[in-house]
Amino acid sequence: MDTLSGIVEGYTYYNEDNGYSVLRLENKSTVTGNLPKFNEGDKVEFTGTWVEHPKYGRQFKAESFTVAYPTTKAGIINFLGSGLIKGIGKSTAEKIVRKFGEDTLDIIENSIGRLLEVDGIGLKKLKVIEKGWKEQQGIKNVMIFLQGHGISTAYSLKIYKTYGDNAPEIISENPYRLINDVWGIGFKVADNIAKKLGFSDHHPERIKSGVVFALNEIAKNGHVYSPEVDLINYCSDLLKFELAYSDPIVQELEDRGVIIKHHDCVYLSDLFYAERGIEESVENLLAVPKELTRQDEKSLSLIRSVYSEEQLSAIKSSLVNNILIITGGPGTGKTTTLKGIIDIYKRREKQIILCAPTGRAAKRMTEVIGLEAKTIHRLLEYNPSDNSFGYNKFNKLECDLLIVDELSMIDTYLMYHLITSISELTTVVFVGDVDQLPSVGPGNILKDLIDSGKIPSIVLTRIFRQAEESDIVLNAHRINRGEMPSLENSRNTDFAFLGETNNSLIPEKILHLCREEIPKRLGFDPVQDIQIISPMYKGEVGVNYLNKLFQENLNTSQVLYSYNERKFKNGDKVMQLRNNYDKGVYNGDIGFIISFDDDAKIMNISFDDRIVQYGIDELDELTLAYAVTVHKSQGSEYPVVIMPVTTSHYIMLQRNLLYTAITRASKLIILIGSKKAIGMAVSNNKVVNRFTSLFKNNTNNPGYVTGLF
Repeated sequence: MDTLSGIVEGYTYYNEDNGYSVLRLENKSTVTGNLPKFNEGDKVEFTGTWVEHPKYGRQFKAESFTVAYPTTKAGIINFLGSGLIKGIGKSTAEKIVRKFGEDTLDIIENSIGRLLEVDGIGLKKLKVIEKGWKEQQGIKNVMIFLQGHGISTAYSLKIYKTYGDNAPEIISENPYRLINDVWGIGFKVADNIAKKLGFSDHHPERIKSGVVFALNEIAKNGHVYSPEVDLINYCSDLLKFELAYSDPIVQELEDRGVIIKHHDCVYLSDLFYAERGIEESVENLLAVPKELTRQDEKSLSLIRSVYSEEQLSAIKSSLVNNILIITGGPGTGKTTTLKGIIDIYKRREKQIILCAPTGRAAKRMTEVIGLEAKTIHRLLEYNPSDNSFGYNKFNKLECDLLIVDELSMIDTYLMYHLITSISELTTVVFVGDVDQLPSVGPGNILKDLIDSGKIPSIVLTRIFRQAEESDIVLNAHRINRGEMPSLENSRNTDFAFLGETNNSLIPEKILHLCREEIPKRLGFDPVQDIQIISPMYKGEVGVNYLNKLFQENLNTSQVLYSYNERKFKNGDKVMQLRNNYDKGVYNGDIGFIISFDDDAKIMNISFDDRIVQYGIDELDELTLAYAVTVHKSQGSEYPVVIMPVTTSHYIMLQRNLLYTAITRASKLIILIGSKKAIGMAVSNNKVVNRFTSLFKNNTNNPGYVTGLF
């Protein structure tokens, strides 16, 4: 092995996913290899070999490295202000180096109290810097360990925050722990680390982690279980060798209760017992007798002329059943029906609680009903520190009437925690639209409960006069019936179609609508009021490209923070990508960036007038949200929705997806694309079946075709 020392001048290329680098040294040498992201001015000694690249000439292929602290003033400023040391931003770094020059790092290391001599640094800030300096030294050691094991430096802060100084020892013992412990690290990354640590392909931890990872991935696709044959095929492909369910390591997972096999179906045990818990709780609610009182009959007679027969049937059903489902499309009077139920329970001086699965859905419920609605997590007093709920099957939620909106969005896990916490003396009214997309998480709760035939279900079908004036409502119902929507673009329509078959022209047309046409003609704010919804992430009219285009053209504010190709600007519209219970922010929540503290490395984001702070190691939980997918828009309502619908989206062109997107708009929906693509979506009613066993006698679903992947 050869050695090469030099000062980092900059990067020609850097891959954030795997750390592959092509970097330049001040001595004009080029270094390549899987390396952490160094700072300009870092002095590094590399160990490796010299190679001759056929196109780029002589390069040093690094196998390992050691870092010395930078020695030049510019290098020290870049190092201190890089983001690794909390409490020191670029401007503070410049002040410190201006004061102490090339002795800066020695002073921080040995006499950190002298930083009080620097203008703007007091005792409080000194403590933050001192803590940040110690953390940086730990992170440096972790990064040196990780760089030799194929992990991206993007995760170094997360790993250090999770494991601290013991990270190398913990990872060496079982690198597959990273999958569950560090968000964003999957089996592939953990497996690469394990191989470099000497773990064999047949190592028990590798097999166990592969099976559990596979079942978690299956759950992410909406399934509660996997047919055994599909799971084994998936795992064999993942592990790169033929695996059998009879393998002793797989059997150990079953013996330990991590997984459950039932009727040739394999579950994560939590999901299996969650479904059984839901079934038991529903049966308990159904078993409690309830009768219509004379007072109830009198109340119903007084309102008979106000409500339709369907609505009256729903209101009456809430008085004689402990559990009820109300479903229906837009304009069919679900909100009016709920108000009628609430009004009768108010007259009886009963305690009423409203809830919904997301903050956006709860906020909208509050606005339309006129009573406060809470998120399910808030209602059940979720505690993120130990992943527990204050209200549960041992401590029941006491109320007379509980109304749960957006049932289609609730997955199996959340439904279990909700329904097992409900007292048998409570009347539960579930509300949803069975024709919308199912939950992002595992399960198909609304459909399964209706299909079970056990729970009284009222389907509202009549479209009321006021709703009949909306082309959004009329076209949504046409689509739901498998009919083409009206695309005539009448003068006062709230449903517009713009034909364009050239995909490359659509983004600029959407941008023109948002920046010029809609604000000037209708007065809607292009960021606050208009939401772009696209079926897919990739492609010319996909979410990723549209977000980049809109950030560049709609937001002229300064860049507050950037890394790699990601930029965060003041005022950016962003979306949370995972449930973060510590912050009280959930998958799909939309907020706006309001500031960035360069010294503390904290991004401040407003979610519904609540400020939430993100460290720079947490920014991968956020994505731009000028454009979102249809799935991410569930439970939300926006004044204006613009949706590209093109044949390039043919994989995702389904009736329930188009229906869900259209019903997100309250004032105006604009479809831009081709009539052919809209026709493809309308005619495609082949909903992807989910493997669930709720009230299905726990057997393979009849008619469900295996082959999940």
